[in-house]
Amino acid sequence: MSACEFSVDDGLAILTLNSPPQNRFVDELSQGLRAAITELDKRNDVRVLLLRANGPDFSHGGNIESWPGLSSEYFSAALVETIAIANTLQDLPYPVIAAVQGYCGGGGFELALCGDIIIAADNARFCHSEASIGVFTFLGGIQRVAERVGRTRAMEWAVTAEQVDASTALSAGLINEVSPVSELEATAGRWAKRLRNSATLAHAAHKRLLRAWSNGGVRAADALLAEMSGPILHSQDTQNCLPEAIQAAQAGLPRPDFDFIGR
Repeated sequence: MSACEFSVDDGLAILTLNSPPQNRFVDELSQGLRAAITELDKRNDVRVLLLRANGPDFSHGGNIESWPGLSSEYFSAALVETIAIANTLQDLPYPVIAAVQGYCGGGGFELALCGDIIIAADNARFCHSEASIGVFTFLGGIQRVAERVGRTRAMEWAVTAEQVDASTALSAGLINEVSPVSELEATAGRWAKRLRNSATLAHAAHKRLLRAWSNGGVRAADALLAEMSGPILHSQDTQNCLPEAIQAAQAGLPRPDFDFIGR
């Protein structure tokens, strides 16, 4: 079974994260995502994409176990490619629906933010977890949340690394609908069917117009991400945090609170 499953049937593409329970972006999952999104960008038979995940949680994000020992230059260069792939997903010329259950944090949250429509189970929890190990939202999560809900909430959620429940996310305007977890697949399926049979070209135009409206802010911030990422990965704070954070992840325990020194 592949860590990332991809299929297209009668205009509906389904992209599934399949590395439960955490669906972290280990090499196999990351490579599968990259290959699927690259193929989606080339195809002309897709009218809607459903992005979903198997397991109790949507995704815990980046594979921090691979970070120790990476050079600043390598990390920044790799991030350039990852940002480009995420932007390709976001810019596909048809609606992208993200169906989210359980924990959706770090890079997993940023992946969900590439969706035009976000449907969340009632047990969903969204989290900018990055600051808990002294880094920032490497794939542009803070600016994308600000675009949806405003600067005030975006900054609050980023600096506190709090987990935002589905009800709060809906009230803030971050997501489009909350569904009982047992009905998430059916709810997302109804959205997908509705949009697959609707005005695809008009939706592409709407996406382009919204992109033009927002790019001055989001893309300007994106341009800074790669050059900023390597140095912060090698900051004393983050290097001090990583070993214990990795141990917690391997043990299935919550990430501990760290004391930061600002260097």
